[in-house]
Amino acid sequence: MNHLYEKTVKTTEIFKGKVIDLEVQEVELPNGKMSSREIVKHPGAVAVLPITKEGKIVLVRQYRKALGKTIVEIPAGKLEKEENPLDSAARELEEETGYKTDKLDFLLSFYTSPGFADELIYLYMTDKLEKGTTNMDEDEFLDLLEVSLEEAEQMVKDQTIHDAKTAYAILYLRMKAGFGS
Repeated sequence: MNHLYEKTVKTTEIFKGKVIDLEVQEVELPNGKMSSREIVKHPGAVAVLPITKEGKIVLVRQYRKALGKTIVEIPAGKLEKEENPLDSAARELEEETGYKTDKLDFLLSFYTSPGFADELIYLYMTDKLEKGTTNMDEDEFLDLLEVSLEEAEQMVKDQTIHDAKTAYAILYLRMKAGFGS
């Protein structure tokens, strides 16, 4: 058994919402003592790093109420119940940007805040975009941007891009052999 494992003794549901659930877990620590963990349960999400035929990164600018400000991000969204991440990525790309694709490459997945949440984001990339029309959710408002990798990196530096999934995707793109060189 993992010597760092925390055994859950009791789970209390605190809140059940449309996007997240919150629970408190009483756990037995590896040293036998008890503690509690507040955990956000999330169905997971997808994000897409879309690259135009001109080599521009397609980004969205939107207001994030939790932050109280507007930030720039790659297209992303929550997985619907029992939805395949690949299907979700294609749906989110089209809804938010109007671009369609028949080629999404899975890059990797990552946890957003493992200290208190179980959200896992699946990151995809495409450079095979076909322009269509946006079909945003009724409570979603955003602007589209198309920027070079260098412009995106500057946006990370000046914190116009201020979220982990987008910074992570840009870092991945920079590290990808030959891109932007």
